[in-house]
Amino acid sequence: MTDYEAAILDVDGTIVRGEELLPNVTDGLHALEDAGIDRLLFSNNPTRGSDHYGETLEPHGLEVDPNAVLTSGTVSAEYLATNHPDERVYLVGSDRLEAILEDAAVELTDDPEAAEVVLGSFDKEFSYGTLWESLRALEGDVPFYGTDPDTTIPIDGGLIPGSGAIIAAMEAVADREADSILGKPSSIAAATAMNRLESDPERTLVVGDRLNTDIALGEQAGMTTVLVRTGVTEQADLETATVQPDHVLDSLAEIETLL
Repeated sequence: MTDYEAAILDVDGTIVRGEELLPNVTDGLHALEDAGIDRLLFSNNPTRGSDHYGETLEPHGLEVDPNAVLTSGTVSAEYLATNHPDERVYLVGSDRLEAILEDAAVELTDDPEAAEVVLGSFDKEFSYGTLWESLRALEGDVPFYGTDPDTTIPIDGGLIPGSGAIIAAMEAVADREADSILGKPSSIAAATAMNRLESDPERTLVVGDRLNTDIALGEQAGMTTVLVRTGVTEQADLETATVQPDHVLDSLAEIETLL
């Protein structure tokens, strides 16, 4: 009988790379299912909603309830809708994130002078003009949030700049840090995940490829942490990091060894 009743699974770099499944990860997902462990997929990708990963995994014989999926985009939308209702949000982010926010009834504005809240995120169209407008939006003490801290994103063929790089640029020109990052590893993200799972943290696994998000989230929340080597973390990173996982696996496919 396993010691665990739930697992929070990172997606990009743990289950998929780009749009492709990583080799043999379905073995790990089935092992969790066979052990009766509730799975929550939690991606820091702010451009995806809760239904995307179910559609990705369904052809591989894995059913994923949208209620068992979180992304930094959906967590941000839920947080803003709850804590800043009827306030106009100036978004530096993608069209997909804009749609996620609108679906959650978050009011958006493209006028930096009208901003009552600012949200920074991944944006392929980010430019000098965008940075200038975000500086105007961040004048005064307007609340300032970021979806996630990931400075890079793994894709087929390498890495691309992520939300963290854009948020850092916004912080630099405004000469202030974001008030909070809403995705992993924040306490907001941890609380949202635990509310979905209704699990005891001491009986919850967190599996991911990033020390500063996946492993940090689990460490702060008192969960068992598992680093997989299929993403961005190299051995040299692991040897010098202050945040250390409880276990290291070559792949999610090997998760059965811990159950």
